[in-house]
Amino acid sequence: MEKSLLHRITLNPEVCGGKPTIRNMRFSVTDLLSLLASGMTHEEILKDYPYLEEDDIKACLEYAVRISDPRTIIPVVH
Repeated sequence: MEKSLLHRITLNPEVCGGKPTIRNMRFSVTDLLSLLASGMTHEEILKDYPYLEEDDIKACLEYAVRISDPRTIIPVVH
């Protein structure tokens, strides 16, 4: 089983208003996912944003999978 890359996703109230970011940089998971959704390839993203790494892209995708899976969300009971 491949080691999780989620350690690359950081939540810091001092960076991007606490949104999930990549390695505590001012580049959010949402920004990267938006680039992918627009049709950019991994190679294009890495060329345009040289401070990003391939594992950052994979980490964002893993984060998106986990956050969209209702089995991983803890329900709040009122």
